[in-house]
Amino acid sequence: MRPIQMIVFLTVVLSIYSAVNYYIYSRGLMAIPADSSFRPWYPWLYLFLSGSYIIARFLERMWLSPVSDVFTWIGSFWLGLMIYLLLAVIAIDIIRLIHLVLPVYPRIFGSAPSTARFWLFKGAIILAGLVVFAGYINAMNPVIRNLDLKIRKKSERHKELKIVLASDIHMGTLVGPSRTARLVKQINSLKPDLILFAGDMVDEDLAPVIRHDLGRSLKKLQAPLGVYAITGNHEYIGGAEKAVKYLQEHGITFLRDTSILVDNSFYLAGRDDKDKSRFSGKQRKSLSEVLEGVDKTRPIIMMDHQPFKLDEVQAAGVDLQLSGHTHHGQLWPFNYITSAIYELSWGYKQKGNSQFYVSSGYGGWGPPVRLGNRPELVCIKITFE
Repeated sequence: MRPIQMIVFLTVVLSIYSAVNYYIYSRGLMAIPADSSFRPWYPWLYLFLSGSYIIARFLERMWLSPVSDVFTWIGSFWLGLMIYLLLAVIAIDIIRLIHLVLPVYPRIFGSAPSTARFWLFKGAIILAGLVVFAGYINAMNPVIRNLDLKIRKKSERHKELKIVLASDIHMGTLVGPSRTARLVKQINSLKPDLILFAGDMVDEDLAPVIRHDLGRSLKKLQAPLGVYAITGNHEYIGGAEKAVKYLQEHGITFLRDTSILVDNSFYLAGRDDKDKSRFSGKQRKSLSEVLEGVDKTRPIIMMDHQPFKLDEVQAAGVDLQLSGHTHHGQLWPFNYITSAIYELSWGYKQKGNSQFYVSSGYGGWGPPVRLGNRPELVCIKITFE
């Protein structure tokens, strides 16, 4: 990404972030009684919480340490809490506007006693906190999703193939040694023939991955037909070449706009991420270039991180495409947004002879919280006919 684009992007993001936080802050300040002992502390507490994630991003680049880890955890949880506090405050303001025309709640919650408004404010915080906590528990407990598929092509050596698919792990400070080790253990317990990572293995910055030596766990992955991955947009945000080099040194083979014949039985293709041009200035290959020389009478399995242009994939004769990226919104109600953007935001879809699966992902970006969907590993059993 060019410097001017980065400046514009950061300006827009920080402006929106500041506006949202000021809106929540101002409504909270209105609800705190003037004589409350908490009122003088409120601005400083809010400034610390809302500024933690920004501080963490700077510290991770300047002084990666336990201090930066603390700010990352606090700031990440604040992002989740901020979203649900925003929804709560918007809901309260809508009810207040309706009440101006049609009284819908007792006068005690109006402009009269400030104590009632304070209790309403505390109730919103408690409710948002409980929602985020439930989302954290959900995020820490991924489900194993089983999928049985048929590809109506002959495979030379395999009547069946077991693939374990993982996407959007976002290894780093939040997905550290324990979660990475648990991921590897879960994958190996499924005894896959082939392990595939559909992008965003790294959460932007590679430094926390190196610091925590997360590659040591990845070396323990076991699959007779290999462990393959593709780049996602987050590899490019943090520097794809460094991330790919590190992961390949720890047992992961990257497919970058190329196709290979696996065990003389089926083709495995992998595309560089769609955002490659935005962050590196280089275009990824077209789909026809990626599949050049491929014998289309054999099964073709392809990974593409962002699930766009499914019709093009179908027309190219790909039998199965595996993707991630969407997180299926990660936090409700964002799943409605991803469902509107993508033809397939999560799950399975068939178009003609082509089949698609978009994973909701194993990890997550920002808050270590999931609501409205489950993190997952996908165990795909393919029968060739």
